[in-house]
Amino acid sequence: MAVPKGKTSKQRRNTRSSANSKLAAPALQECPHCHEMKQPHRVCKKCGYYDGKQVVEVADEKKKKA
Repeated sequence: MAVPKGKTSKQRRNTRSSANSKLAAPALQECPHCHEMKQPHRVCKKCGYYDGKQVVEVADEKKKKA
């Protein structure tokens, strides 16, 4: 059975797992219809458009309150 030659320091031990945990912010694009920021290849949450067509019906907040 393999036995380590020396003690592994805390820094070396913790560096192993932290090397794989780098996160990147999601890419954002401007919606061509309402000019809000949205993720590419997704339906816009604000207006419901995708690829120039309305795919999802979005209810206005003004109508809900009044």
